[in-house]
Amino acid sequence: MACVLLFSRLLPFSHRLTRTSICLLSLLLSYLCYCALFPADTIMHKSGDPTPSCQRVLADGAKRRLQKSLSCVLPLDERASSVEASRLKSDQKSSSTVHIVRNDTPSPPIGSLKFGNKKLPNAIIVGVKKGGTRAVLEFIRIHPDVRAAGTETHFFDRNYDRGLEWYRGLMPRTLESQITMEKTPSYFVTKETPHRISTMSRNTKLIVVVRDPVTRAISDYTQTLSKTPDLPSFQELAFRNQCLGIVDTSWNAIRIGLYALHLENWLRYFPLAQIHFVSGERLITDPAGELARVQDFLGLKRIVTDKHFYFNRTKGFPCLKKPESSGSPRCLGKSKGRTHVQIDRDAIEQLRDFYRPYNVKFYEMVGHDFKWE
Repeated sequence: MACVLLFSRLLPFSHRLTRTSICLLSLLLSYLCYCALFPADTIMHKSGDPTPSCQRVLADGAKRRLQKSLSCVLPLDERASSVEASRLKSDQKSSSTVHIVRNDTPSPPIGSLKFGNKKLPNAIIVGVKKGGTRAVLEFIRIHPDVRAAGTETHFFDRNYDRGLEWYRGLMPRTLESQITMEKTPSYFVTKETPHRISTMSRNTKLIVVVRDPVTRAISDYTQTLSKTPDLPSFQELAFRNQCLGIVDTSWNAIRIGLYALHLENWLRYFPLAQIHFVSGERLITDPAGELARVQDFLGLKRIVTDKHFYFNRTKGFPCLKKPESSGSPRCLGKSKGRTHVQIDRDAIEQLRDFYRPYNVKFYEMVGHDFKWE
């Protein structure tokens, strides 16, 4: 319409123009009309793919320049798709660049990668103190299908109010096929613990490491004495009246050895088949045999065998043979295998007489004679 009006204005003066001028004027007017009817961006859009221009802008800068560039102007209905395409190309370019960097950078150590999930324990070593619980945990955790918390959590006896999620957070990461374990020896003698564990899961497998209660009490006293040198004598703590043979069952070192009484509490919440008893004495003389039974109880393949152990004569206790990747064998800490305090022989016999009926009852309950005499 603008071109028509312009021609109509110039027509009265056409007789004054030469033929050449008229031709040039016509061409100029035609060009102006053409530009007005067909803008440059429309021509570019209709005559070819807009992506080359977009790619140029993308190569020169970033996504913000693409949005601001005047050389990549598209109709509204196609602008979004073009931007998305450009973003995709940019992401592909970035991915390619990152890939190159990764090839030039050393991979992170395997230990820093997080595999598996933290799960509540499938099995717990619940006791007993000074029975050999640390040895059992250290021996069984070399099995590839076992992962265990490194320290005693004391969740069910001291930290129960923190909740199960706090407890779960203390567990190691495990794969679906692996067993999660922890050990806290005081669980066995804590009245509330069996009910609390059964509330978490009635399918939890329980391991109890037991030992001659007299020897266990002396070992317990020896450990306490090493931390408290001014402790009264063993006899003073163990007896209310030694002349009459009256034992003080309120002393924790004595009370722990009443296995039958503690087991009665556990059997209210768990069947006997779900509790495995490890002999603390055989754990020293035949660690492979005891670990074989533990592996069977946990449903594991027997991988921990006699080839993993050797007897340390200095400590009087078995140690794990050194792995190929280590320079030294793995033995338990200095507190394990400690020489016991010498106790009067008469006091020992009095304690054996005291424990004998409890031991017999315990043998009957578990169906096994541990021969503690």
